[in-house]
Amino acid sequence: FLEDFCHRLNKTHIHITTLPKKTEAGNPDFRIWDGNQHITGYIEAKDPSVEDLDKIEDTEQLKRYLHTFPNLILTNFLEFRLYRNGQRTDKVVIGRAAVLNKLKTSPPVERETELYNLLERFLSFSIPKVYSSKTLAVELAKRTRFLREIVFNEVTSEEADKSGSTEARKLTASLPDLQTVDKRRIVNSPLHEFYEAFREHLITNLSEDEFSDLYAQTITYGLFAARTRATNGFNRKLAYDNIPKTIGILRDVFRFVSSVNIPLQMEWIIDDIAEVLSVADINKILHEYYHEGKGSDPIIHFYETFLTEYDPKTREMRGVYYTPEPVVSYIVRSIHIILKERFKKPDGFADTAVTVLDPSAGTLTFLAEAAKVAVSEFTSKYGEGNKRGFIRDHILKNYYGFELMMAPYAIGHLKMSFLLEELGYKLSEDDRVKLYLTNTLEMEELPETKLPGMSSLSKESHLAGRVKKEQPILVIIGNPPYSYHSTNTGEWISAKIRAYYQVDGKPLNEKNPKGLQDDYVKFIRFAQNKIEQSGEGILGFITNHSYLDNPTFRGMRQSLMQSFDEIYLLDLHGNSLKKEKCPDGRKDENVFDIRQGVCIAIMIKRRREK
Repeated sequence: FLEDFCHRLNKTHIHITTLPKKTEAGNPDFRIWDGNQHITGYIEAKDPSVEDLDKIEDTEQLKRYLHTFPNLILTNFLEFRLYRNGQRTDKVVIGRAAVLNKLKTSPPVERETELYNLLERFLSFSIPKVYSSKTLAVELAKRTRFLREIVFNEVTSEEADKSGSTEARKLTASLPDLQTVDKRRIVNSPLHEFYEAFREHLITNLSEDEFSDLYAQTITYGLFAARTRATNGFNRKLAYDNIPKTIGILRDVFRFVSSVNIPLQMEWIIDDIAEVLSVADINKILHEYYHEGKGSDPIIHFYETFLTEYDPKTREMRGVYYTPEPVVSYIVRSIHIILKERFKKPDGFADTAVTVLDPSAGTLTFLAEAAKVAVSEFTSKYGEGNKRGFIRDHILKNYYGFELMMAPYAIGHLKMSFLLEELGYKLSEDDRVKLYLTNTLEMEELPETKLPGMSSLSKESHLAGRVKKEQPILVIIGNPPYSYHSTNTGEWISAKIRAYYQVDGKPLNEKNPKGLQDDYVKFIRFAQNKIEQSGEGILGFITNHSYLDNPTFRGMRQSLMQSFDEIYLLDLHGNSLKKEKCPDGRKDENVFDIRQGVCIAIMIKRRREK
């Protein structure tokens, strides 16, 4: 019926796809699109025996659809309701349900013209082309939430098993309108392989739900990153071509996302996300962030806006709060001065002998600030002439980052490429920022393999391992995670952290030394060990401030005092757990939106007598 109606309107480019369902909360029944990328809208069709569509409107399923899709029809084949941006704008009843359901005969058609008018309005819809950063974040977040549920269904269903299953065959058999290749997609999804690879080799306690969240965000931000590089059109299939070939993990993800083998359930929503990005002027939005006084970090401001819309609870639970720019700037500028004054590096961060590592890089906030300071120092002394060569031979060569979570990893690469372009250097196909997807506190490298999703993980692991074990690092900076219940219990870090369990060679004998197992303590120990290996270096972290005065940490304090020549501490307080107050009695505000007090530590070790 729909195809016939489209032909009567000469809308020959319209395609109608029947979408498979896996769960009650699954997908709308039909997607109306151009067969390439452009989405017109979706139709949710109920059985004609469902007479009361008001009850359907109140279901969680339809509320999700209305929240996510700006152009939707709900019908039971007798009544048609059109919704725009979640609001019902039209309703047409073309036949009496009682005639059909009680008399068991076809009702006479009524209001035929009104129905055609409703369908014309539905088919004339196109996605808005003008987005602000806020409205774009909202549209992406709505669709990413939907994608997260579909990924979860894919990973947890038996169909994810490569061998297929009875359920999968039942499902494909019930989809007679799909091509054979589409039926195959539902059975043979490598998503489960990706999940197993991440759980086995990167994040051991990663649940299926957490993986689905991580994967959905990565796809959206990977599409975002690819869109910033696209010059001749953009859609899901072109995304792979616009992911730098040096970023193997993202290439693996998008080799799957851009392929014909992607499950149909995922294909339609990813197409939807890609189209929103296709019509939006991404670079204009990022430049507006850059120049509207929101700070010089447009990518992370957009990410925060996106996360707030996408899942504020997850944002709070994971502590995804970017380090305030004044804090980052303070640490970076302080170390810049120390490099000049204590280490006889007159160009500070711009000195080509200076290597920098952020072991919990997140979205590369600290390395981006260090790069800006370095480029500014270079150009102020040597002019603009060789700025591109300086960025290529120093920033891209000597600045390193480690990150465990794939979404911030994708964003970090995107942000750095955007920043370097602002500074006057456009990354070539062979360039890459040395941000590696790895667990900083694990020294064991993954075995080499050619398995899909694993080969790039393995390569990334070896590149990171070389930095961990062989590369001398002069400056280690960042904001490591605070996690009292650390899951980082690997052999290497567990052995190293024992140094903090003694004072003057004697055991602490603390009843509850769990605080020493906090992740931030382990990251300090990693940095201390790395600097000891090099024989000199600077540590600049903002962390939980408990180790400054808590008796449990006296072994840690002694160890740090023995390792470093100078230790500078700036206690920023803000500990609502201790009910800290300002000297004048006012509330002591935290620089983060958290209850745990924090401090900045800058520690210096030089190659000379203490």
